[in-house]
Amino acid sequence: MGSNPIGPTNSGGPGTGTLGTEILPDNHVHSQWSHDTGPDASMAAACARAVALGLPSLAFTEHLDFTVAGPADPITLAGVVPNTSAGIRPLDVPGYLAAVAECRDRFPALGILSGVEAGEPHLFAASAAAVLGSGRFDRVLGSVHALPTAGHLVYSGWLLRREPPDEVMRRYLAEVIAMIEGSGVFEVLAHLDFPRRYWPASAGEYAESAFEEEYRAVFRALAGSGRVLELNTASPLPSVSLLRWWAEAGGTALSFGSDAHLPWHVGARFRDASGIAAAAGFRPGRDRLDFWRR
Repeated sequence: MGSNPIGPTNSGGPGTGTLGTEILPDNHVHSQWSHDTGPDASMAAACARAVALGLPSLAFTEHLDFTVAGPADPITLAGVVPNTSAGIRPLDVPGYLAAVAECRDRFPALGILSGVEAGEPHLFAASAAAVLGSGRFDRVLGSVHALPTAGHLVYSGWLLRREPPDEVMRRYLAEVIAMIEGSGVFEVLAHLDFPRRYWPASAGEYAESAFEEEYRAVFRALAGSGRVLELNTASPLPSVSLLRWWAEAGGTALSFGSDAHLPWHVGARFRDASGIAAAAGFRPGRDRLDFWRR
């Protein structure tokens, strides 16, 4: 959700190594079917970009967010008002799945997975389950974008401007644990530390070490559930040390996701990301569409 600051490049750089893009599936891509993409978003153009880069596959994980909660959703039972200020609209499941089928016909050599990025699925459990039960979704990401604050669900990027950033970050990582423990619908944890994208300069340089305890707690919960950590390249790239914390917690799988909201962001910074992952001991999986594993 929100801006994607990555430019149209997949060039190498420090830590790049010699790994090729043909072993780097992009497991987090948005198209015109997500509510926060603009007129230049295009599923077909994203596929063409992936083919040009030599990527083996894309997962179109469109946003699954809710502005109205159902009576059985935990957010309703908690008396928290959903976020209604971010232009969120329902996912058109039939239209989206038809577009996926069309792209599969048009790009037969490219693996194309259907999917969603479920926002706060632990708070919208019944609503999310109803949508996921309405079609086939190959890949489901779980993400936290907003935090319960004073009876409302508030976008975490906004909170960084209203509250001490370190407190927002700790609240955010605690909410990620709540999502892991409160929802079983997702396979991959998307953008582990999302507010880091919007870290204010006034707070000084972001230091992973300042939140090591909180990161490790997230990793223990995620590894204990047998799920996968995403290396999101629209966010500041993690350190090798952070990925080693994931491994030390028992994490065995890593997914690469550009979080592209425009076609030319597909696969952005994947070579740099793969260098970091390799330095932390992760390697390509069983086949070219698999997650990376230790």
